[in-house]
Amino acid sequence: MPVSLLWAVDVYGRVYSLSTAGQHWEQCHIAQTEFKRLTAAQQCCWGIACDNNIYLNLHASDLPVRYQEETYENQRWNPVDGFSEHLLPSDRWQWSDVTGLQHQPLGSFQLPSVWWEWEGNWYVDENFEGEPTEKGGWTYAMDFPATYTKDKKWNSCVRRRRWLRYRRYQAMDTWAKSSLPDPFSDISCGGWEISEEPRGQLSLWAVSLQGKVWFREGICHHNPEGSAWEEVPLPGEVVQISCGPGDLVWAVLWEGQLIVREGISRHCPRGISWAVVDSPSPEVGAIHVAVGVDVVWAVTKDNKVWFRRGVNSHNPCGSGWINMVGEMIMVNVGLNDQVWGISCQDRAVYFRQGVTSSELSGKTWKVISVPRDGDRSHSRTSSDSQQSAGCFFSGEVRAQSAVSDVESDAEGGTADGASCLLTSAPASFVEAPIVCTSDQPTDAPKPRIPKVTSDSFISELISDREPAKSSRDAGSAAPVVLEEETVPREGEFKAPCAGPALSPNQWSNVGLEEAQSQQVQPGGAPDSADTCSLSSVAAYTLAMDDLYGVDEHPVWAWVSGGGCSVDSHSQLTWFNSLIQSVQSMSLSVTPAQTAAWRRQIFEQLSERTKREMDNFRHYEQAIEQSVWVKKGTMQWWRDWKPHKWVDVHFALEQFSGPDGNKDGILFIYYNFYEEKKYLHAFINEVTILVPVLNDSKHTFAIYTPERTKQRWPIRVAAATELEMHDWLALLSMSCCDSRGIQGPPSKQAIWSITCKGDIFVSEPSPHLEALPYPTPCDQMFWRQVGGHLRIVECSSIGIVWGIGYDYTAWVYTGGYGGGFFQGMASSTDLIYTQTDVKSVYIYENQRWNPVTGYTSRGLPTDRYMWSDASGLHERTKTSTKAFSPQWTWVSEWAIDYSVSGGTDREGWQYAADFPASYHGYKTMKDFVRRRRWARKCKLTTTGPWQELPPIPLSDVTILPCADQNSVDMVPLWAISNKGDVLCRLGVTALTPGGSSWLHVGTDQPFKSISIGAASQVWAIAKDGSAFYRGSVSPKSPAGDFWSHIPSPAKQKLKQVSVGRTSVYTVDENGNLWYRQGVTPSYPQGSSWEHISNNVRKVSVGPLDQVWIIADKVQGSHSLSCGTVCHRLGVQPMEPKGQSWDYGIGGGWDHITVRGNSMEPPRICLPSLIEPSFSWSPLPVRTTEANGSAVGC
Repeated sequence: MPVSLLWAVDVYGRVYSLSTAGQHWEQCHIAQTEFKRLTAAQQCCWGIACDNNIYLNLHASDLPVRYQEETYENQRWNPVDGFSEHLLPSDRWQWSDVTGLQHQPLGSFQLPSVWWEWEGNWYVDENFEGEPTEKGGWTYAMDFPATYTKDKKWNSCVRRRRWLRYRRYQAMDTWAKSSLPDPFSDISCGGWEISEEPRGQLSLWAVSLQGKVWFREGICHHNPEGSAWEEVPLPGEVVQISCGPGDLVWAVLWEGQLIVREGISRHCPRGISWAVVDSPSPEVGAIHVAVGVDVVWAVTKDNKVWFRRGVNSHNPCGSGWINMVGEMIMVNVGLNDQVWGISCQDRAVYFRQGVTSSELSGKTWKVISVPRDGDRSHSRTSSDSQQSAGCFFSGEVRAQSAVSDVESDAEGGTADGASCLLTSAPASFVEAPIVCTSDQPTDAPKPRIPKVTSDSFISELISDREPAKSSRDAGSAAPVVLEEETVPREGEFKAPCAGPALSPNQWSNVGLEEAQSQQVQPGGAPDSADTCSLSSVAAYTLAMDDLYGVDEHPVWAWVSGGGCSVDSHSQLTWFNSLIQSVQSMSLSVTPAQTAAWRRQIFEQLSERTKREMDNFRHYEQAIEQSVWVKKGTMQWWRDWKPHKWVDVHFALEQFSGPDGNKDGILFIYYNFYEEKKYLHAFINEVTILVPVLNDSKHTFAIYTPERTKQRWPIRVAAATELEMHDWLALLSMSCCDSRGIQGPPSKQAIWSITCKGDIFVSEPSPHLEALPYPTPCDQMFWRQVGGHLRIVECSSIGIVWGIGYDYTAWVYTGGYGGGFFQGMASSTDLIYTQTDVKSVYIYENQRWNPVTGYTSRGLPTDRYMWSDASGLHERTKTSTKAFSPQWTWVSEWAIDYSVSGGTDREGWQYAADFPASYHGYKTMKDFVRRRRWARKCKLTTTGPWQELPPIPLSDVTILPCADQNSVDMVPLWAISNKGDVLCRLGVTALTPGGSSWLHVGTDQPFKSISIGAASQVWAIAKDGSAFYRGSVSPKSPAGDFWSHIPSPAKQKLKQVSVGRTSVYTVDENGNLWYRQGVTPSYPQGSSWEHISNNVRKVSVGPLDQVWIIADKVQGSHSLSCGTVCHRLGVQPMEPKGQSWDYGIGGGWDHITVRGNSMEPPRICLPSLIEPSFSWSPLPVRTTEANGSAVGC
């Protein structure tokens, strides 16, 4: 899980954050004012200060917040002036938006607030639909509005051009004040998981001091402040509001009732109406509510905690209340429906343990016991550490007690039992016994720490600090009486009681009579006391080392976990009280001692090895050859027609010879017309073992070179997924043993990924690129590596990065195994937990008829009304399952609006018939429509991958360097999921994750990027145009400018790969293009040349090797999609190659050969007659390619 923050505010108004990987609260020192309440998201935190203003703290990121302002300049042609700004009265404005309806001159654009700044001046956009325009950036049309073209024609009477200017949000990691319509008292943010909500959207709800509710419009990634406040009508006055990550919004009325916002959706994030829900207790009204994705927690005025059952997006009001154990002053629900609260007893932050998707209410409360940064160490002689958190008398802050830190509610009281009298004493007498009395009345009210309800709490606290000096200087103390411990209910937490001696790690409830300054006799009671102001408070116990100052036990007022990502599998260090002691112990161990211990352990291990191994080497082996057999029952997909699954016996016979080499044979025994037959495969001939995605069976495929050529592997199915994984691990280990492959992949390895997300590596042989007889790629052996990725990229010095389906970046740690590989098949360290989130899609199809319009009743020849993308297979919401049992659902079915071609407001796409080209608007000729539904599922596995937060990426590229050492910086470029171009700094072989991101400005979002030799950086924009980054060098790693490269005629590019001298791209129609004319003096090249079609991905290596993922490769039974192919005949004089060699497939989705810098051997054909002198009939030619010698 990525590191995230839990936010809290103490009673002094100081803001603190606690990292999920941290062990102490860190104070937010940038806060210049005291805060009352906070509400957090993962990317930002909002707060209400004591001045009732709202402040935004946007977390700093390597990815800046930029917004593109645009306006259009329009001109019309006339016979006198030509094209000029003189337009017809019926024309649009000379300066307008894209529609021409809104007047937008350059001078009308203003910065939204003081927290924004302009990046530069206005400039003309000279790119039109992926192609460069003429110098002025004009596009032409016959009239307004019409279809524009970049070429001027004889009937072009109007023209326009787009002007651009960027502004940047500069208030990062600081509290930026926002303008308000009214003073606010409560605030809550959420809504980032509203069904089909665009990425980066946020909902912000607020409550004013008058009880009004306000909604902030327009908060998104490029506008974190939002645009305007809008008042929401209410059925009554509101005191507190809570907004969940989804579409749940609850609020508390002054009368104690709760209201629920209904009708929240993508198009109406502020909802439609309110529904009233009664308080959990009819006698006691609610004072606080907190909502999550599918949960609602509430607190009533008696501090009881309640859980609302039956809450979801379809029933936001729920069905009933459940009383939970514990008493809180407030609760907060964060990500994954995790719950935090502040206890009314000790005002500590508690975490609800055991909250899972199946048990949303959790199991128990556990206190978060970590110190704050800057806390003083415990010292006996520290006389300044007895600082109080403040005493509360009837809602006011009084003078601090000279005895202890106290805090109370005027309405509280004490329980039954004996009490103890405490008196002040010098530091040398702090170990004196405590005198106990029992004259306290048994019906005294129960003491508890109060809620902070006054808006002027902080100012009162500060202003009342001065009177505390008089009582402290007088040297007198008020008598305090400790209550007897009461027995709490099961699972409930209460303040510990006081006995004859108090533990220094406990709280105590005491009754305190406010006393005047007077002398107290040692061991006796004060003579008199002014009892006009009697109040019960909570105080820290006095102990030897003064452990309970404010710095050791903070008193919290508010907590927010909206940006804290915690789940049931998270390993938190918030509850370990031994952390500090362990850390202090580790400080006493010097490096010299550690080195001595290591040497001693190494010497002992060496002696043991000599004793147990070396002394017995002269003995012969007892068994020279061993045979080991594993058998099982499985199902096999029969090779001949009719193809079907048949029950077979599956056996692996493994043997080892005298030399220790292992080999084996795989047998499949089946019956053919009551005759027993078998199919076998030698283990050393197996090239790959692939798990196959199947809805109903646990299937894997076994490839050999011959079956790779046929595109027809041996397919077998196990009864359970566990059995399949056992066989895969065993067979993979046997294959590696037979080939002598052990340990992690080499730096030269070729990496690939299947459509299922499985990761495979292959160790290339030196003859893989040899001419004229390279090693056939169907003989390459592939082994699986644990993890789950969508993209992987590597370099020849061992740096490997991957990107998951959820755009999370992962860095290879150097290990091997993981996943279902255990024991010797996996490294013991460098294996980490990896998660990935992927969406499952189904399509709802409808046909129009003149009676009822669009309905789910289609023609007999139509596709299923609920189907997959092809329409050939029926897929309904109830019948569609996750990819495998390892995947778990993490969301409900929701309409997907991010479909290529666009959708209408309800998510529909229209077409004339099935199948056809779909568009997001309805025309008179559209008789069918469809919309896509998506549901997210999550996979948790292990592998040699370490997460690299926090920026999600969509593409990454690493320089395919071949001659760098471990300390040289390796250029690495990436594209975020929003299309921003990034350059990673600090990437070396020793630190493959790098240190920080450097943002590279672009005029439009990008989708693919690649860096080649001599720091040639090429990129593809989302509109399909190509760009070259100029002046990239080690001194200027981000370069200076982008050069627009025209795309092939009528084609939109989608992917690019750059090698040593070659540049290849793939367009959206599956065509492979080669860039001609690329030279060191002109790296942009001159033109595009078509190489092949039916190409999905391309990877160009450091030696200009060309590998692709191809579709529609002919097999023995059918066409194969997703096949690894190798370009043959690539050499410096012929960089485009000659033909394709087909390898493993189908079902592959990605490959990278950018780490294979292994030079092929030079083959010289021998002469038929051996002369007496050495000569070669075919001399080796050497040419220069980008400044380096290349043999051919």
